[in-house]
Amino acid sequence: MIRLWRWIISIVRPVKVDPNPMTVQQALAAGTAILKQADIPDPARDARLLMAACLGVDAGRLTLHVQDNMDAAAEAVFMADVQRRAGGQPMSHLLGYRDFWSYRFKVTPDVLDPRPETETLIEAALAQPFDSVLDLGTGSGCILLTLLAERGGATGIGADASPAALHIAEQNAAELGVADRCALEVSDWYAGVEGTYDLIVSNPPYIAADEMPGLTAELFHEPRMALTDEADGRSCYRIITAGARAHLVQGGWLMVEIGPTQGAAVSQLFDAAGLTDVQIRTDLDGRDRVVIGQNPQQTA
Repeated sequence: MIRLWRWIISIVRPVKVDPNPMTVQQALAAGTAILKQADIPDPARDARLLMAACLGVDAGRLTLHVQDNMDAAAEAVFMADVQRRAGGQPMSHLLGYRDFWSYRFKVTPDVLDPRPETETLIEAALAQPFDSVLDLGTGSGCILLTLLAERGGATGIGADASPAALHIAEQNAAELGVADRCALEVSDWYAGVEGTYDLIVSNPPYIAADEMPGLTAELFHEPRMALTDEADGRSCYRIITAGARAHLVQGGWLMVEIGPTQGAAVSQLFDAAGLTDVQIRTDLDGRDRVVIGQNPQQTA
């Protein structure tokens, strides 16, 4: 099947010379066909990114190499990655990174894959003044570290119950040059956190347990604890909103990402916690994506 025998054979014995090597263009066509058959949304794009990573070239310069012959080892790596992608493995796990906002974050199966819709939360946060930020369930650190990179001089804490996730966030903090302005703490939400902050942000697990079987295959490669609360999808919001005012300065803001059907329910939790100016922000597709609310100023 599309010369898959070649890289299978290479596993069991070396291939010294291939009398009919595939060109990069031919391999791209073969990989795209496999991904298309597997109903991957943008098969040509993914094939090009996998090929660029395989060859160690920038994806924008791949056109310069399409007539090059591929050696057996490179072809084997490319076709193996194509098969993994066809099986639903996220591109970020195959490439080892995900671009988010204007930064590149290391991503592994230990952290939630940063997604474009989360940039709605970044946009909302950057619209407010803040010098200190707390990120609950920081994962890869994409929210906290982006905010610190964009707001020079600000400091922050990233809290997560997963030491493995914090190890990835630590590497990302160093890569973005903000490690000296953030602390990463193993914490079950607020349990290990002290002090008050100008801003609290979170993208908590919001998928209900009974919705998990209907997820796409790609999501099953991500940490389950980052996807679902194993309940109704709102238990984490109850914890976050209940403790928010004790961890916010007067006038500080709480901002959380939500599922597109959760706007009204999460807004009610904000109201019940005593937060004011509660608003729902939509993403680029017009879906409810972020709820924000302010810790009220004390009046004389």
